Amino acid sequence: MAKNLEATIVVVDDEPSIRELLSASLHFSGFEVKTAASGGEALEVIRDANPDLIIMDVMLPDIDGFTVTRRIRQEGMEAPVLFLTARDDTQDKIMGLTVGGDDYVTKPFSLEEVIARIRAILRRTKGEDEEDPIIRVADLEINEDSHDVTRAGQEIDLSPTEYKLLRYLMDNEGRVVSKAQILDHVWQYDWGGDAAIVESYISYLRKKVDGITVDGKKVTPLIQTKRGIGYMIRAPRSSSAK
Repeated sequence: MAKNLEATIVVVDDEPSIRELLSASLHFSGFEVKTAASGGEALEVIRDANPDLIIMDVMLPDIDGFTVTRRIRQEGMEAPVLFLTARDDTQDKIMGLTVGGDDYVTKPFSLEEVIARIRAILRRTKGEDEEDPIIRVADLEINEDSHDVTRAGQEIDLSPTEYKLLRYLMDNEGRVVSKAQILDHVWQYDWGGDAAIVESYISYLRKKVDGITVDGKKVTPLIQTKRGIGYMIRAPRSSSAK
């Protein structure tokens, strides 16, 4: 089932692999994406696209990301900016906020983290800061603000990777996602390992999420395997579903 486009995003990065990775991931997550490989090109694309958000690499071959951001702010463009950088430097973070940036992600990054930050920024800038931070599938809940996870009111302790995997499945409720898609969205973008790790983490999640008992009875499983295709999470079709 096709998703309505959530927003238009411009991705600015001089590394083709990162541009392509972000573009594909954001398209899959329901965003329209435009790209630029330099500061000069970014200014043209941003003016033309009038995006809802900009992902901006700091180190660009001609005009750095801070200068690009300063220029678009001077021109009256208010689209929020999420900076990408290879440097985890406090001064860079301060500079990014000073020139009008909204958030900051250090490379290498998790795609899940980038997409979560994008959605958080869009909620704030679109005046939706009172939006419920809870993501729900049946009686399973994730609090995006606190990262707490509960099922049937019982707290579930997840590792960071388990949390990212569950968040990704819940973002795609009712949609089957392949092992390759899970690797791209949950693990680091330069992950080159065996896709069998996905099976292991799905197994961990099943034990924690679908292994809950309430009044002595096991809850209805939410995580499903579609053999030869992938995995999905889906609410039971009715309260009596088995």
